[in-house]
Amino acid sequence: MDWNLEILEKSLAGKLIGHKVYYYPEIGSTNDEAYRLGVDGVPEGSVVIAESQTKGKGRNARSWYSPAGLNIYTSVILRPPIAPSAAPQISLVAGVAVAEQLERYCAGRVKLKWPNDILLTGKKVCGILAEMKTAADSIDFVIIGIGLNVNMQLHQFPVEIQTIATSLREVIGYEIPRQELIIGIYENMTKWYKQFLEDGFEPIRKKWLEYSAMAGQRVQVVFRDKKICGEALGIDEQGSLILLDKNGKTIKVSAGDATILKE
Repeated sequence: MDWNLEILEKSLAGKLIGHKVYYYPEIGSTNDEAYRLGVDGVPEGSVVIAESQTKGKGRNARSWYSPAGLNIYTSVILRPPIAPSAAPQISLVAGVAVAEQLERYCAGRVKLKWPNDILLTGKKVCGILAEMKTAADSIDFVIIGIGLNVNMQLHQFPVEIQTIATSLREVIGYEIPRQELIIGIYENMTKWYKQFLEDGFEPIRKKWLEYSAMAGQRVQVVFRDKKICGEALGIDEQGSLILLDKNGKTIKVSAGDATILKE
């Protein structure tokens, strides 16, 4: 274990994100616990950290492999004063923040895949899962869950994901102190979240596009029983993916699983 809770709490004291840390050696899901804490009224910026998860959550009811001692599993509670319709932008804010932090370890190899995956050398290294609770026509809170593969080696991944997943260690060749990394992620999230609240989504949209793995690529988006294919043009001012279909029609997609199609 490379967490030192006393040092972690001192490093984050007074910060917007991480000023209150809820740490668990093992938990079902950090998102579920953060949601419970959000309902209980804990202040914005409180975070949940787990050493391992028994029911780690990915998108669309998928599981997130969460062994102990190797990775980062954390959830952040935010209470943005925005309309519920703008909530998807928050997960893109988090994606930019994490991508920029990872760039410090492996410059030029970090990419974002809409809506919430972070890739290293084309493989998934991080997933972001946003969940929201609304009150009337406003947001009560948004939970941003981050699962980041830090120090796993290839043989430690389940066989079925070894060709599509990776870790920081696999890419750069050495172990990274998780505590140093998570503090950097919280600080970077604070920076981008504050900019989002002050200046709107446009600065985030521009930065997201700098990291985009999809621009100019043929993409398929699956949402429930529908499939949409087209060339990815970027994201719009709401955070929706913009596709150009084979008939030259522009389509905006606000939800779904996106895959880059191989020629």
